Parts: sequence; C-alpha cells; structure tokens
Amino acid sequence: MFSPNDPAGMAAAFSRAINKHTNHSSRSITTLEKYSCGFEKDLHIPDIEKLSVDIYEERIREIEELFQKADILHLHTIITDESEIGPFKIKDFVKGKKVVRHVHGHPLVRSNPDKYRIECQKLKRKVLVSTPDLRLFFPESFWLPNIVDVNDPLYMPPDEKHEDFTVVQAITNIALKDTEVLIQAAIKADVKLDLIMNVSLRECLERKKKAHVCFDHLRGFYGLSSLESLSQGVPVIANLSDWVKVNIKEFAETEDLPWINCKNVEEISSVFQDRHFFNAIGKASRNFMVNHWSDKKVVDRLIKFYETL
Repeated sequence: MFSPNDPAGMAAAFSRAINKHTNHSSRSITTLEKYSCGFEKDLHIPDIEKLSVDIYEERIREIEELFQKADILHLHTIITDESEIGPFKIKDFVKGKKVVRHVHGHPLVRSNPDKYRIECQKLKRKVLVSTPDLRLFFPESFWLPNIVDVNDPLYMPPDEKHEDFTVVQAITNIALKDTEVLIQAAIKADVKLDLIMNVSLRECLERKKKAHVCFDHLRGFYGLSSLESLSQGVPVIANLSDWVKVNIKEFAETEDLPWINCKNVEEISSVFQDRHFFNAIGKASRNFMVNHWSDKKVVDRLIKFYETL
C-alpha cells in the first residue's frame, strides 16, 4: 500500500488487519508528513532518508524487493504511477501487477473528480472509495469502509467522562468541518466544547473518549471521527444523506444506525439540551461498531474485492 501522508492512518490499519485476520500479507509505504497525529508507520520514506547510508540502502533494497514480489499495488489518495518512492517510481513496477486506486475525501479529488475518474478509466483501474458519497463521483467504484479496531483500548469506552457535559470535535481541516456552526450551537445550548487540533492520535482519542457527544460535520457523509467515537460509545452528530444511509445499512446489515442527524444550529442546540438519551445512544453506538463494523468484517470485504481483480 502506498500513500503520501497516511489518510487518517488507514493504509497502516488496513495492512495490519490483513496481516492479523487473513492468510495474506501487506506492507504500507508513506512518503510525506503532513499532520502531527503520530499515525502508525511501516516504511516511511522521510524517516528512511535520515538513516545512515548502510541502513538506508538496506531499507531501499527492502522496498525494491516488495515492489518486485507484490501481487497488488494499492494506491491511496493522490498517489499515481508517477509518484516517487525513494529512488523509484511506481510506474517502473506496474507491469504484471494488479493496481488499485483508493480514493479518500482529499480536497483535490472532491474539487476535480473527473480528472481522477478519467485517469482510472484510461488505465482500466478498479477504484475503491472510503465513503459512500464518493461513489457519486466514481459510479463504477466499490465502497470500502474505513477500519477501526474495536478491541484496541483506545477505541473502547472510557472509565470516566468529563464532569460537565462536553461536546468534542476532532479537526484536521477547520474549513471542512462546520466548526463555526458547532460553536454557535454550543453557545446557544451553553455546553462546553473540546476542539481538538494538532495533537497525536493517542491524545485525540483519549480526549474524545471523555466527551458526552461528538460532532463530525454536516456535509452529508461521515468521517473517520464518527467511527472512532461510535466505537468508544460516544454518540455522534452528523448529517447523513439518504444515499449514505442506504449504503451504510446495506454494509452493516441493519436498519438501525446510531448517528444523530442534524442539519443546522437550531437542531444541534436542541439535541444538546435534551441530554437524557445520550447514555442509551452511546451503548447502541458501541454495539453497532462491534456487531456491524468490526475490522475483520471490513478486511474480509477488502479481500473479496482483491479477488475480483
């Protein structure tokens, strides 16, 4: 698997799940450091380039061997055949390989999906998308949900919550998260906010656990932030479109979705003020992830997709 900055740690997470739950093996290679989240790394080119000459050459030989032996090259986000992986280019190794394009919600893709769709059509590449809404840009794509290890302690319910009712939002790009709407609703309902930015993944998850509700965004789809909080038993507010709901129900094999749907400041603030039902929704959220969105279920879906290549 190849990605620039690992999209929310997903390349490493998918590789880990493949190695844990299947008879196949996977490695992930990353090329950039964009966020200070401390996502898990496997072969990270910027780190390798800082090594001594002998160890650097050893790692480069390892990468070349992986290129040669791999059956599938899995390209995340905006990685292309022209992308450089250390001294190599991916295009030098694609002959005889199965190559997959995995589209995440990258702003460049959302702003110009035709460019990436046409490129995949020309190369006859199958496409994975990380959220159902992206299927509207890539009609022939296959939706592969993002993966959360529900048994990892970081993704399990906490021992204690904040004493005061607290709403949390994890923000990677404030312009895309409707944070202004959240702040207005919080002021209107007189609740505390924990806005998380520029911290490690571990600190982010520890802080999210202690909140009473998580706000994702109102863009019609969900982010990984939703899945993290649901797994922690923290209710999640979002604004899922009908199309996204249909896809989730089909994958999850249930009609009961735990997201709290809101569309504006008034609806969000009203939810904040009616707090008696959050405990029940929190338990339902955790159960939903354990029973319908486990890492094994997701990786089994990925393997079935690979088998169609």
